[in-house]
Amino acid sequence: MPRKFPLVIGHRGAPGYRPEHSRSSYELALAMGVDAVEPDIVATKDGVLVVRHENEISGTTDVAEHPRFADRKTTKRIDGEALTGWFTEDFTWSELATLRVTERLPKIRTSSASFNGAQGILRLIDVLDLVRAASAEHGREIGVVLEVKHATYFASIGLDLVPLIVRDLRAAGWADGELPLVIEAFESTVLRQLQKHDISASYIYLIEASGRPYDQLVAHGRAAPTYKATVTPEGLNGLIGQVDGISVNKRMLLAKQNTIVADAHARGLKVFTWTARPENAFLSAEFRGDGGKPAFGDYEGEWAAIARTGVDGVFVDHPDLGVAFFRG
Repeated sequence: MPRKFPLVIGHRGAPGYRPEHSRSSYELALAMGVDAVEPDIVATKDGVLVVRHENEISGTTDVAEHPRFADRKTTKRIDGEALTGWFTEDFTWSELATLRVTERLPKIRTSSASFNGAQGILRLIDVLDLVRAASAEHGREIGVVLEVKHATYFASIGLDLVPLIVRDLRAAGWADGELPLVIEAFESTVLRQLQKHDISASYIYLIEASGRPYDQLVAHGRAAPTYKATVTPEGLNGLIGQVDGISVNKRMLLAKQNTIVADAHARGLKVFTWTARPENAFLSAEFRGDGGKPAFGDYEGEWAAIARTGVDGVFVDHPDLGVAFFRG
């Protein structure tokens, strides 16, 4: 039997209320009743998997305020894009553990920014332990949707994420299917590599609204398939037996006359979408209201359009609103 309601997934915890990927962000999401939470993982110099949206951390930590790390600021090309800042792979875990997390969108989420500096960076194993404890406390299964970031880049500098992920999942007791585990990435290569390691998980291919996957661009250049081509019926045919589903940018589901969910379901593939946010800054134009970017617009109108597609899972930044709406 298909689920009546989509999974509600706390995107980086509850970042509408607390700095993303902080302990309090996850604790709040778990208390608000999410079906799962989504940590993004990147690696340190010494092979520790830490939970950050990007390996460049100047926008989500206080690293710039630490004089001892001033000389670590640098410019790198990450997935073909030049970025300047501080990068997790240039720090040991013990060094990163001295930093404190900050709000990534302080002008939009001023309340969350008031918690800046209160908490440290989490490791993947910390989040896995948090979710396991919350499942026991709340008496229900709560899952983890683990997003692997920049796997091709990390492998190119000698930090293969695959054995690190397998190590942590096994060490934390998340490899055998006791609790729901989803592994997702914008790069199909790392998903295929992880599938060889006997991890009990669902594998989801993340899809952007434009561009090409970086791993395919490295391998095939401009002949690499675009993300848009991947969600055509022909492209979806190529995913059958390779992954369990796709997770698409919400703009793709809101596009008129799209048939992505129906086409995927016809091929036995699940569909998730990201990210359902209530603020005007993130809503499609027709759903924005007064009050500027931080104000809530007609998010229920946009979310209703998403729900009508029959999507299987929705990533949310405000878990209380997501649970109330999508399970209502």
